[in-house]
Amino acid sequence: MTQHPEQLADEQVSAAVASLSMLAEPTRLRLLWALREGELTVTELAERAGCRPTAASQHLSKLRLAGLVDQRAQGRARLYRLKGGHLHRLLDETLAHADHLAHDLPHHD
Repeated sequence: MTQHPEQLADEQVSAAVASLSMLAEPTRLRLLWALREGELTVTELAERAGCRPTAASQHLSKLRLAGLVDQRAQGRARLYRLKGGHLHRLLDETLAHADHLAHDLPHHD
């Protein structure tokens, strides 16, 4: 695990806030959650997130610009995937914490 200094650098705080703000939107959070399974197309992601493909595409563009997802071409389709294991773990922990809050479960270390 990376050891962080007592004082956070401004650029580190800015990057963290930018990443977390991308998760603070319901459709984007659903898209990222779906990508935990692996690569998916815009159509597959839209279905899982409960939105239209055009809306999913717009959100995915923002997520890509924020450095949270990658895309690659497969024929005419674009496949999206999470960018790095940190994001996968962040999503797991964020939703586990939300589950505790939503269901009044005891917190643990």
